[in-house]
Amino acid sequence: MFTRVRRAAAVLAAVVPLLAAAPAAAPNASWDTKEKCVQKDWDGRRVPTRMGNSVLGWRHLSAPHNITTCRLINAALNGKPDKKSDKNRNLEYWGSAINRGRQVNFVVKIRYAKTTDDGKYTAPGAKGKVGVITAYCKGMRKCPSWVN
Repeated sequence: MFTRVRRAAAVLAAVVPLLAAAPAAAPNASWDTKEKCVQKDWDGRRVPTRMGNSVLGWRHLSAPHNITTCRLINAALNGKPDKKSDKNRNLEYWGSAINRGRQVNFVVKIRYAKTTDDGKYTAPGAKGKVGVITAYCKGMRKCPSWVN
């Protein structure tokens, strides 16, 4: 029994320093902050859609959700937020696209703050905002091509 306790203590003594020395994830390590499009809402908020990465921004929403132009995003942002949370830093804008009797409802989610909720990404510039996190058509995996 005493040997098992000593072995466990030896393993812990070897592992704990390794865990403490693990480097923290660097903010902005892998996201492109270049703006793809920009729109102002009716409250005067300047909202960028940044190129981003697979987690947020244009690269996150374009191919997976079949949004290939800024028109859908800009249409939603041309209004007032439909949902607000986190002291008005997380905003949702809702819209509808209609074409020849077909209708699709869509959502654009933005982070109107310098950093993301988890603190992993920071917008550039003194007054920079993270901007569009994602956009998608409600009730479907991909938006139909005609919404673009």
